[in-house]
Amino acid sequence: MSRNTAHDAYGPATVTVKGRNVRVRTLGFLLLAGLAIWFIAANTKSVTIRLWVSDVTLPLWSVLTVTLLVGLALGLLVAHRRARR
Repeated sequence: MSRNTAHDAYGPATVTVKGRNVRVRTLGFLLLAGLAIWFIAANTKSVTIRLWVSDVTLPLWSVLTVTLLVGLALGLLVAHRRARR
């Protein structure tokens, strides 16, 4: 991997991987996504979650997956609203 600075001094930071320019932001996202998937897969025990009305027993991986998806949705919503300003 080598850092690519020849194209544009003000463009996004890129790294050359196997002859292709890849944004550093994309590599960071892929790394975090891989860590999240590994963390979710490693936690398989059942947990009891207290909701407003009742208690629900679910595998922890499903709770973590739902939490991750809700977090991604909220992050995309905030980013979209910020980009519209």
